[in-house]
Amino acid sequence: MRAVWMIVSFCLAAALVRGEDLRTPKPGPEPRINGPKIYGARPGRPFLYRIPATGERPMKFSAEGLPEGLSLDEDTGIIRGRTPGERGEYRLTLRAENRHGADERAFKIVAGDTLALTPPMGWNHWYTHYYRITDGHIRRAAKAMIDSGMADYGYQYVNIDDCWMVKPGSDDPMIGGPARNPDGTIRPNRHFPDMKALTAYIHSLGLKTGIYTSPGPLTCQRYEGAWRHEEIDARTFAEWGFDFLKYDWCSYGRVKKPETLADHQEPYRKMGAILARLDRDIVFNLCQYGRAEVWKWGREVGGNCWRTTGDLGLAQGDRLPGFYHIGLRNARLWEYAGPGGWNDPDYILIGYYGEARGMKEPRKTPLTAAEQYSYMSMWALMAAPLFFSGDMERLDEFTLNVLCNAEVIEVNQDALGKQARIVRESGDELILAKPLEDGSLAVGLFNLSEGEREIRVSWEELGLSGPQAARDLWRQRDLGQVRGSYAATLPRHDVALVRLRPAKSE
Repeated sequence: MRAVWMIVSFCLAAALVRGEDLRTPKPGPEPRINGPKIYGARPGRPFLYRIPATGERPMKFSAEGLPEGLSLDEDTGIIRGRTPGERGEYRLTLRAENRHGADERAFKIVAGDTLALTPPMGWNHWYTHYYRITDGHIRRAAKAMIDSGMADYGYQYVNIDDCWMVKPGSDDPMIGGPARNPDGTIRPNRHFPDMKALTAYIHSLGLKTGIYTSPGPLTCQRYEGAWRHEEIDARTFAEWGFDFLKYDWCSYGRVKKPETLADHQEPYRKMGAILARLDRDIVFNLCQYGRAEVWKWGREVGGNCWRTTGDLGLAQGDRLPGFYHIGLRNARLWEYAGPGGWNDPDYILIGYYGEARGMKEPRKTPLTAAEQYSYMSMWALMAAPLFFSGDMERLDEFTLNVLCNAEVIEVNQDALGKQARIVRESGDELILAKPLEDGSLAVGLFNLSEGEREIRVSWEELGLSGPQAARDLWRQRDLGQVRGSYAATLPRHDVALVRLRPAKSE
């Protein structure tokens, strides 16, 4: 009888996730331009940006104020070329038009030293494919990013993690053999026959792509690392056409035991300086699991984002799933994030993904619908890099409903670049508040308890005064004027994500 009840409960939960709890409304047929309003690039480097826009295709794009050296494909919305050689701000007006209407959006290119003026967004292969990763997986993921509509909301990086290199000592002909060519350049394993062709394909879609290595002699999975080959490897990555580098501590501690803060910084400072000299913009992700309080110095050594904790996929849950524990640790570091440098609590694991212990094949997430909306809400408010790491070839309607809400993503991509501060934290509730560029405030109320709970936050706690116009960001609907406080009655592990702005006087 208990087994029958468990099956019935699972089916009811699955039905809820499939249809009745889809909170994000479907976008209309008219154009809506999404993504960041500000974009950092180094002067004179190659430039690539696909304007994210929902709406019925075909669609025509234009860009008023496009600087010399850049060109726009009016059919795809892809801007290519080279960033202007002169430092400064270049203000554009992006426009998208189809038979249902048009939309315009201010967009600013900042030619200077700082990349990632808003948190990077994309996909990383690790928690789906692990050591099984191939060129074909990456290509199909890139195509799925376009076909699913994820790219229309601002997801743009398609990133390779560990296991693309040769594995020294392996007798598997697909991954074994010489790790480097006679000139010292690193060799991909046979699952990646042509890195230049792979990046060219991804770039042809208007997307970007990232790669992975370690400052140690071996990566976490014991493939070839960058130890004593940092310069030549970075130049090879740039020559291949990569736009993002994840630099994972792994075996570095075996060859150089860190005893001082300078020791912890050294490999990242070295690679950061190399990347800054390249004729290519490469966003630099420091992956060293929060060692030596990296959030205090990650930006100083050239980092654009830095992991603040251990792997989320290995995080142990108790009455709360593991992402809450990782998220709460990251949330406490809110003062250290800002444009060009972001606290990174690891990837978004929803949909289908493989269990990290044992690196198993993907299976459906055990998280409830409420927990998945809470997960995405927390990452958006924390201005965290938004990298999905589930199976791109098994995207379902619910997963896309969580990942692709334009108003939630706007909170993450806000140009002010503030991470939400913790307003209140207890065993049963969490309240985060993120100031936004237009003067409004994004507020998340999280029910951490095991039952339904009313959560209320006062204007005094939020630093607000007077009546506020409230908007439910997940359901994209106005809630009317609210005075003195905001309250929501939430089921177990659910969230209310609202945007508050001073109400217009009647």
